Amino acid sequence: MTDSYNLARKLHSLHARTVALQFPEGLKRKAPTLASFLREEGFSVIVSGDPCYGACDLALDTLRHADVLVHFGHTPLGTGDPRVIYEPYSIDFDPAVILNVLPSLESQTIGLVTTAQHVHLVPAMVAELAKAGITARTRQGSRGCGEGQVLGCAFGAARIPEVTEILFVGTGIFHALGVHLATGKRVIALDPLTGSVVAVNAERFLRQRHALIEKARSAEIYGLIVSSKSGQERYKAAKDMAERYRNAIVIMVREVCPDELLNLGFPAYVNFACPRLAYDDQSRFPAPLLTPQEFQILLGEREFSGYTIDEME
Repeated sequence: MTDSYNLARKLHSLHARTVALQFPEGLKRKAPTLASFLREEGFSVIVSGDPCYGACDLALDTLRHADVLVHFGHTPLGTGDPRVIYEPYSIDFDPAVILNVLPSLESQTIGLVTTAQHVHLVPAMVAELAKAGITARTRQGSRGCGEGQVLGCAFGAARIPEVTEILFVGTGIFHALGVHLATGKRVIALDPLTGSVVAVNAERFLRQRHALIEKARSAEIYGLIVSSKSGQERYKAAKDMAERYRNAIVIMVREVCPDELLNLGFPAYVNFACPRLAYDDQSRFPAPLLTPQEFQILLGEREFSGYTIDEME
């Protein structure tokens, strides 16, 4: 996950005495080993036990008791507290697996994007494609991302003007679907761990979102959910929408939970927190959870035919 000795040296160089550690859900079981190691190196250690979903979800409250927060698994969002150290989590694979996509490509020049776990392999992937006669273009990502890196809430690296086709390398389909909806371009997705290749089709997703908008149309009042998390807060956008639409009320929360929305009792919600909540977790919520763009469609301020995915700026 990280070089423990290098981390210790870095913390000593910062003259840190008490260190807070924050792990995303998939890495939390590494906490006991690393915490014990840092104790042996002379540090007092605090482990954040709260859920963590990204660099937008920093445990800044731990800094009331610690000199430094070490956040594992994600790249920084570009700005933030200088007391936060980011330790990304890289996953290696054989770059030659990228050649699996060749039968599915329609262009000789394509865009290439991936996630934080694989962004260190972008040069090697570009080189493998070049051997096969494919030119891969990359672009600096938004929200502090590296070259060719996308987030589930930011697809700036996919906006490559000179290409009509984009290759996404990573697990799952959400990021690839987001790239397609953010750019309108043809997207091929490669899972580098299994070698499987699929062409992204957004038709089913769009049908589901259209049905959700129609279901929310009958609501007489809407809750506009704003997160207080460090990199998710979009209060101004929610406030502006509430001022334009008198039947919309701003709700401030830290964790967007199904039980809390059920207790609040609004017949429909608009999500100004992490964009993935509305897409990935809709089935868990007791009422329609729209994106701001979908709410604009409901209000007649934009057309569904120009559907765009929600992104954080």
